[in-house]
Amino acid sequence: MKFMEFADGCDELAKVPSKLKKADIIAELLKKSGDDLCMIATLLQGRVFPSFDEREVGIAAQSMEKIIAQATGFPHDEIRKRFSKIGDFGLVAEELVGKKKQRTLLSSPLTVKKVFDNLRKVAEVEGKGSQERKFALVAELIAAAKPLEAKYIVRVTIGDLRIGVAEGILRDAIAKAFLLEQPAQDRHETQNEGDLMQMKKAAVSAVEWAWFLRPDYGEVAEIARDKGISGLKNAKVQLGKPYHVLLAERSPGLKEALESFDKVALEFKYDGARIIIHKKGSRHWVFTRRLENITRQFPELKEMITKSVSADECIIEGEMLGFNKSTGKPMPFQSLSQRIKRKYDIEKMAKEIPIQVNLFEIVYLDGKELFDEPLHERWKKLKSIIKPVKGKFQLAEHIETRDLKEAEKFYKESLAASQEGLIVKNLDAAYLPGRRVAGGWLKVKPVMETLDLAIVGATWGTGKRAGWFGSLLLGCRDANGNFLRCGMIGTGIKEKKGKAVEGESEDVTFEQLTKLLKPKIIEQHGSEVRLKPDVLVEVAYEEIQESSNYESGYALRFPRVLKFRPDRSVDECDTVDRIKRLYGQQKGKIRG
Repeated sequence: MKFMEFADGCDELAKVPSKLKKADIIAELLKKSGDDLCMIATLLQGRVFPSFDEREVGIAAQSMEKIIAQATGFPHDEIRKRFSKIGDFGLVAEELVGKKKQRTLLSSPLTVKKVFDNLRKVAEVEGKGSQERKFALVAELIAAAKPLEAKYIVRVTIGDLRIGVAEGILRDAIAKAFLLEQPAQDRHETQNEGDLMQMKKAAVSAVEWAWFLRPDYGEVAEIARDKGISGLKNAKVQLGKPYHVLLAERSPGLKEALESFDKVALEFKYDGARIIIHKKGSRHWVFTRRLENITRQFPELKEMITKSVSADECIIEGEMLGFNKSTGKPMPFQSLSQRIKRKYDIEKMAKEIPIQVNLFEIVYLDGKELFDEPLHERWKKLKSIIKPVKGKFQLAEHIETRDLKEAEKFYKESLAASQEGLIVKNLDAAYLPGRRVAGGWLKVKPVMETLDLAIVGATWGTGKRAGWFGSLLLGCRDANGNFLRCGMIGTGIKEKKGKAVEGESEDVTFEQLTKLLKPKIIEQHGSEVRLKPDVLVEVAYEEIQESSNYESGYALRFPRVLKFRPDRSVDECDTVDRIKRLYGQQKGKIRG
C-alpha cells in the first residue's frame, strides 16, 4: 500500500469524532491493506512495534526540529518559529515540505513498508554517531514525502498520531473488517437486528480474547483475516511473550468481599510489582502487568526459578517485593521500580535492592492452558511444582475462610507486614485474562478512593521552582480513550528528597518529575506545555466538583500526588465515568 493511502485515512480519522465512524474508516483501510495488514494495524496505534516489544524508535519530539531542517533545507529559526505558533511538528513538516523549493528527483512513491522498515531501523541503530544516523533515516522519509505524508511520518516517529484511535476502536474495526461482512449464507441467512447484534458482540469478543492472550493487534488482525472467529477463539498464550493478566475489582470492605463468594481464599495484597514468569526448560522470561520484559533487570531470578520450579514448562504469577538490606523491611513499590527501569549497573542494583517473590497463580503447565480450571485446582497445581525458599521465592500468604474474625486477623497481619491489604478470591472462579471481574478477585484496602490519572500537561515553575515543572495538568480517559483534563496539581511534590532511609522514601520531587516528563513534551505555548500522556500518578483529593473549566466536566479540589504508578499503563488511567460515579457517591454522603 502507498503511504499516501494510509496518510489520507489518518487525516479522515482525525476529522471524525464518532467512534463508530472511526471503526468504519479503519475497517476499510484494513480490508485493502493486503500484505501490509500487520504494519497498518500497528501504525494506527502510533507504533512500529507491539506495545510489549522492548524496542522503540527513541526520537523525542524536540529532535524533530533538526530532522525537519535536514529534510527540507529550512533554517532552524524558521522551524522553531512555526512550531511556536502551531505547536505541532507534524503540521510544521507538512507546511514546509509543501513550500520546499527543490524536491527529490525521480523518487518513487513512499510505501507503508518503506516507512515502517525505516522507522524500525532507527530503533536498531547503536554506537558512535548513532543519533546522526537515526536522524538521517527519518529525514530520508520526510525528504521523499508529500506534505500530508510528512505530517504522519513525523507523528508516527514521536508516537503521537493524534487521530483519536483507542484500542477499543481498533478492536471493533478488526471485527467489522474480517468477521462481520460475510455473505449471508455464511451467516446462516440471519438478517434480523437482534441476531446481527449478537454476531457483532461475538466477533468483538473473539478479537478481544485473542488480544488478551496475544497483545499485538497486527498479529490479531492477521488471525481474524486468515482464520476467522474460530482462529481467534483458539488463540493461545506463547511462552516468552506476555499476556494481559486478570485484575482485581475494589470491594467496599472485607465483610462485603467475604459475602460475595461461597468458597473464599484470602491472600496478602503485596505492595510490589506483579510479575509473570515463563519457564521453558532452562530458559525463563519475566514480564510485568504492563507487558514489559524485565528478565535482564533481575538476573538472580534465574537461580531461584531453577531451584524452586520443578515443571519443565509453566507460566506462573506472583508479586515481587524489594527489601532494604539494612533493615530487612520491605520497600514501597516506588523503590523497586528503580530496578525495573534500570538498564545499566544491574548487578550493583541487585545487591542494593534484594527481592522476594510471592507466588499465587499458574495459568499454563507443561503444554496445557489452565484458564478454565477453577482457582482451587490451579492453586493445587501451583503448590505441586514449587519448592519454596522462605523469604526469597515462596507461595503468597494464603488462607481459606469465610469467618470474618479470622479474616480480620489476617487483614491486620498484612498491614502489619507493610503490605496494602488483602485480595479476596473466589475459589470456584476461572481465570479471565485482561479483565477486572467481581466474580473472581476483590481487593480490600484501608485507603480512600484515590484516582490513577495521567499527566497530560505542565507549567514551568518560577522562583524556587525555576527550571522545573511547577504544576501538572491531570487527565482522565473518556469512552474513546481520549484524555480529558480534570485538575491541576502542585502539592504532594517535594523540592528535595526527605531524610527517610535511602530507598524507602516515596517523595516525588520536582526535579525527578521534570526529568521524567521533559522528553514527553509535544507542544509548548509560553510557560505551558502539552505532554504525551505516558506517566500515571496516584492522586488523593479532598472533593470532586463540577467544573466548566475542564473537558471532563469535573475538577479535583486540593489534589495531591501520592506516588508514581510505573506499574500501570496509561490505558489503566481512571475514566471520567468513575469520577462521575465518585462525585455522585460523594454528593449522596453530603446530603445524608
